[in-house]
Amino acid sequence: MKIQKKLLTRAIAATLLVPMMAKAAWDNAQLQTFTDNTTFTFAVESNHHNGSSSFLASITLKNDSKLALPAGESDWQIYFHSIRKVATEQASGLKFEHVNGDLHRLVPTKEFAGLKPGETLTIPYEAAAWIAAYTDFMPRAFMVSGNSKPAVFANTDSENMLDFVAPIVRDNQLDRHGEPKDLSPRATAAWRYEQNQQTGKLSREDALKRIIPKPMDVDFNRGYADLSSQWQIRYAGRLKSEVAVFQEDLADYGLTLEAKPDHISAGKTKTIYLQVADLSDLGSEGYQLEVDDNKIVITGHDNAGVFYGIQSLLALFPADQQGQIQVPNVEIKDAPRFGWRGMHYDNGRNYHGKEALFKLVEQMGRYKLNKFHWHFSEDEGWRLEIPGLPELTDIGGYRCFDLQERECLLTQLGTGPHKSGSGNGYLTRDEFVELLKFAKARHVQIIPEIEGPGHARASIKAMEARYHTLMEAGKPEQAKAYLLSDPQDTSKYITVQNYTDNSMNVCQDSTYAFIEKVTYELQGMYREAGTRLTNLHFGGDEVGAGSWVDSPVCQALFAEPNNGIAGPTDLKPYFTQRVATLLAKRGIAPGAWEDGLMYDKVNPFNRDAFPNEVFTANVWDNIWEWGVADRAHRLANDGYQVVLSHGTHLYFDHPYEPHPAERGYYWAARYTDSKKTFSYMPDDVYANADFTRSGEVIENLEALVGRPLPELEKPENILGIQGQVWSETIRTEDQMQAMVFPRLLAMAERAWHKAGWEGERLDKKRFAQDWHGFSAALALKELTKLDKAGVNVNLPVPGGKIIDGQLHANSAFPYLTIEVSLDNGNNWQTYTAPMSVSQSGGVLLRTRLGDKKFSRTTGLD
Repeated sequence: MKIQKKLLTRAIAATLLVPMMAKAAWDNAQLQTFTDNTTFTFAVESNHHNGSSSFLASITLKNDSKLALPAGESDWQIYFHSIRKVATEQASGLKFEHVNGDLHRLVPTKEFAGLKPGETLTIPYEAAAWIAAYTDFMPRAFMVSGNSKPAVFANTDSENMLDFVAPIVRDNQLDRHGEPKDLSPRATAAWRYEQNQQTGKLSREDALKRIIPKPMDVDFNRGYADLSSQWQIRYAGRLKSEVAVFQEDLADYGLTLEAKPDHISAGKTKTIYLQVADLSDLGSEGYQLEVDDNKIVITGHDNAGVFYGIQSLLALFPADQQGQIQVPNVEIKDAPRFGWRGMHYDNGRNYHGKEALFKLVEQMGRYKLNKFHWHFSEDEGWRLEIPGLPELTDIGGYRCFDLQERECLLTQLGTGPHKSGSGNGYLTRDEFVELLKFAKARHVQIIPEIEGPGHARASIKAMEARYHTLMEAGKPEQAKAYLLSDPQDTSKYITVQNYTDNSMNVCQDSTYAFIEKVTYELQGMYREAGTRLTNLHFGGDEVGAGSWVDSPVCQALFAEPNNGIAGPTDLKPYFTQRVATLLAKRGIAPGAWEDGLMYDKVNPFNRDAFPNEVFTANVWDNIWEWGVADRAHRLANDGYQVVLSHGTHLYFDHPYEPHPAERGYYWAARYTDSKKTFSYMPDDVYANADFTRSGEVIENLEALVGRPLPELEKPENILGIQGQVWSETIRTEDQMQAMVFPRLLAMAERAWHKAGWEGERLDKKRFAQDWHGFSAALALKELTKLDKAGVNVNLPVPGGKIIDGQLHANSAFPYLTIEVSLDNGNNWQTYTAPMSVSQSGGVLLRTRLGDKKFSRTTGLD
């Protein structure tokens, strides 16, 4: 009897214990087991929902583990990244919570019914805007429970988006919105085939002679110079650095040429002569190149001119020759169109490693670009070691799961919960000095960006961590020295990227002490590299509306009489004036994004308030219907030096084509292929107005904007153009390079060379001929050269169409190899001419470069 009572007591206790244990936290092993065996899938349900304001989506959990999620409230949470802020508050018994930026979480409520082994749970939700591309979703959703280590859902730990995103195939998924109608095309094989039809013609031989960017004046002669290691180099003494880089480049072609200063006689040996002379008709960076059978002469107006002459010589090298290089005899006179030929690279969102930086700078020099705008600080990361402020990289250089942000920043953009996740890391001080030297040798100026006052969350949180550490150590003065936030600030705002705490407090002296400290350290790095910091960008863009309005420090500033700061509207120009003055004292020209220099759509800050002779403005927002696409003229006319950086043509984080499998955001244009970048006309920004965001053809720009568009009164203030790559969706070096190349070459062409087809209206016939030559040169040599240099290039997906029972295929780049499969990809053959096919089903097409690189495949349906 006692035994029976004891067993009954245990049974009752066990029964009572079941719900209690169900609520208890899982240990590491249980959490890992569940996330390894439960799939987490995003899906677009409909973009035809609420105009362009919001869309319907879902998250599906399929539990193939042997563990059950208990019903009701519990201590577990699921974290996921969503660039579109979720509007739904609760669904399927789970509460949606926005943490910050793109980080959201699901929390079980008492209504949660649980999820047993073998069950599937779909959680519908509504979020802002629309999603028509797989890469708008981010990988590495994860789960936490109690004190267990966070565990990533295994199927989301992938760069193959289809591992965790449901197919985007229906009209209401492919359209960004139903009303207004999305007029953008869809990239099908038939659409590409029509787009790829070219009227221009260029022989293979002429395409191989095509130099990118195109020189000003080229005259090819009969014959070739057979370049081998039997040749030698003679150079003006000042060109020692250029010669060193030249020899490195020659070695890539199996050539070892002895180089000596020009006071040593060349004798009768075949020689490359490098010299500097007054080429006043060409000016700065201009050069002459003469290739003859037994002699090559490169004369530059300055060292940069010689370097660019060398690049043109190298551009004539066939991609597949080694040891014996045949170069056509030619006479070239050349000089750049613009003095500012730039490339902007956002490393703040995601860091892709040291080598990615060096490779980009190397190719910039190869294609005669000279300004590298390095965006090393952002909301999501700080990527450069700064002596004296280790927190910037120890904390700001990493994202992980630390809600207190004392060890790292909040995870964002698909990094996941671990410091080993994608996008983490930074460049050390010594590595940056090395990069500066490398860039200097290639005539590339590095322009760093200390982002502020907005987009500064990484530096803000790093300095808050520093503050807490020093306060705990009893060092309050040191703690406050570089603090970028006001602990008493109760201001409420949310930015375009859904951050609520990313604005430096512009009213605190410690903010400017921070900027000065970083600038001081940067100057030391430049000096150590044998160069000078002459330009520094401070961002200035997309400051959250409402920042600082409830900051006691700012309120005190407003209360001071006669200081020129009467209210919140005065704070951005106040910040700009203080930073500009700080930089002027150090001999540095400031730069900012356009909206960082504007009171509103049409009124720039007073240029006379800034003591800087040069103040650059990157003009990016040319969404024509938003009414701000004339800012290039407004800022130039007001005395700012403008760098054209327009989103529709020069943002390389946009997709190459309007297809859901293409990487990138598409807020400025539905897609930006190399041809569109090539077509950019910087001398008349209004001439680039082609489509609205919804894909409607712009017939009358002034009518669209609804007011007069200012003419350019001071063209001398347009410094040049710059390509941009932002890295929100770009987590790896290969992904970054594929987004930049080959579009960088098209941008370099426009920065260096003014084409005859440019004008108020694009001359379509001359453009077609020029594009054919450019794209043929890409296919025949430039893509191969980039590939051999370790650069991952994007290959265009081919077009295809069945006409009268014959398969016709083409590529955006003529001469690029096209392959066809007639059995769903099991076997491939080279496409050379129209071929008979019985039906379109099972037919696949792709382009190929070399033996291992292929484009995305396309079917014909």
